[in-house]
Amino acid sequence: MSRSAPRDVFSTFNASGEGATRVLDVPISTVNLGTALNRILGWIETKTAHYICVRDVHGVMRAQDDPELMRIHEEAGLVTPDGMPLVWISRMRGYDDVSRVCGADLVDVLCGATARTGARHYFYGGKDGVAERMVAVLKARYPNLTVAGLHSPPFGRMTPEEDEIETARISASQPDIVWVGLSTPKQEFWMRDHVGRIPGATLVGVGAAFDFYAGDVKRAPRWMRDRGLEWLHRLGSEPRRLWRRYLVMAPRFVALVAYSSVFKAKK
Repeated sequence: MSRSAPRDVFSTFNASGEGATRVLDVPISTVNLGTALNRILGWIETKTAHYICVRDVHGVMRAQDDPELMRIHEEAGLVTPDGMPLVWISRMRGYDDVSRVCGADLVDVLCGATARTGARHYFYGGKDGVAERMVAVLKARYPNLTVAGLHSPPFGRMTPEEDEIETARISASQPDIVWVGLSTPKQEFWMRDHVGRIPGATLVGVGAAFDFYAGDVKRAPRWMRDRGLEWLHRLGSEPRRLWRRYLVMAPRFVALVAYSSVFKAKK
C-alpha cells in the first residue's frame, strides 16, 4: 500500500460485532458513550476478554507509520472516537449517532454503571501515586465501586519473567475491567500482549485519564471539549511535551484526509 494514498478512506466494516468506518485505514467504531457502555457491560456479563483503543488523531497518525499498531486496531473489540475530528468525519459519512467517547468519560460512566454490580476494576499505569489518587477520587464519587487493585509499573521495559509475575498479580485480583494508563502506543501494545492472559477481563487504554482524575492535569472546560478545542487547552497546559502532536501531526492528518478524499473521488 502506498503511504501517500491510503486505501478507501470511506469504507466500512464490522469487527467484533461493531460497525466501523475507516479513517486513514484505522477502523473507528461508530459508537457513542451509551452504545460503547452497553457493549462493555455485555462483555463483563459474559466474561469475554477484549481490549479497547480510545483513539484520537495522534493515535491515528502513529498507526500510519507502524504496521503493528495498525494491526492492533484491527483486532480491538472497540476503537472509540476520542478526537472530535473522528466524530465529525463519522457524522459526515452518515453516522449521525456517533459522539465522542474519550477515556475520562468512559471511566466515569463505566464506574458509575458498575458501582453496585460488584464488577471489579483494576488500575494499571501512571507515575508513582497517580493511580492511588485516581482511585481516591472515583471512590469518593462512587463509594460502592469495587477496586480489585492498582499498580504503577516501572517506566522501562520489563523482562519476560517480571511481566509474568505482574500479569499473575493482576489476574489473581480477578478484575472485570483493567484501566490501562501507559500512554500511546505503549498501552496498545500492552493490551494486545495481555488480552486473554487476564481471564475474562476487558482492557481499556485511557492514557491521560489517569492524570486527569489524579489532578495532575486539568481537563479543558466542557465548551472547549464540545467544540473540538481540547487540543488547544492541552497544548497550552503542556506545550513542551505536546507541541509536535498538535502542531505537526494534526496538520499532517488534515492533509492526508483531504488527499484521501480526492483520491477516492477520482477512482
